[in-house]
Amino acid sequence: MAKAFCSQGIALLMFNNRGAHLIKKLSKVDETGEEVEDILLGTSYELIKDSQHDIVGAINFLHNHNYQQLYLIGHSTGANKICVYNHYQPQNSIEKYILLGAGDDTGMLYNLIGNHQKFLKFLKQAQDRISQGKGRKFVPKYMRSWLISYQSFYDMANPDGDYNCFPYAQHLSKIKLSKKPLFRYFKAIGKPTLVIYGQSDQYAPDNSGQKAIKTLEAQVQDRPNFQFELIAKADHSFHKKEDELGRIMASWLLQ
Repeated sequence: MAKAFCSQGIALLMFNNRGAHLIKKLSKVDETGEEVEDILLGTSYELIKDSQHDIVGAINFLHNHNYQQLYLIGHSTGANKICVYNHYQPQNSIEKYILLGAGDDTGMLYNLIGNHQKFLKFLKQAQDRISQGKGRKFVPKYMRSWLISYQSFYDMANPDGDYNCFPYAQHLSKIKLSKKPLFRYFKAIGKPTLVIYGQSDQYAPDNSGQKAIKTLEAQVQDRPNFQFELIAKADHSFHKKEDELGRIMASWLLQ
């Protein structure tokens, strides 16, 4: 990406957010920059809405270095985070978005649990633990095998929550979970947006990036601000297709 972008005169800043890594210790600071508290974050404790503050931090960093024309690219759950950021801060300074391999985390969790009533039971259990002040406790192994807190489990599983930006499972399998309109955050994007999938994305519906694109295209018919690209023989991480991906993105950004 750096080679493809910089060769076209586009600077590139790679940055992460507080949802990165499984568990990571970060420090809170006061107005003077003095450390006042250590806190454990990472995927195990993540609330996706909080990622907007890290995006704003990156934007402020770039503005402070006199960059004015800004684009935002998110891969996998990073694409969801762009949708969440756009939802809560639609009047932002980003000119264009690129969404790479956006996934249905809620639907994948639903399919992993494998039972509708069990999913609803686990969702209620997490909600109850949060209301009891135990949201940062880890869920038991029978709910999920990896380390994840009740608050993060609920954030990811909640069909009407911020996480559920690309509900392919619900839409394609006619699963009744959400009360709110499906794809609402995605459809609310008004900025020029490029959506890219690999043809063999293992996290797309039926391992088909083409099916994901077809589903999203139907949600934003006749919306000229959306453009879709499928990269042949590419997986979720675009392995061995990085050069092609970089060229496509740089070319679109310069349009």
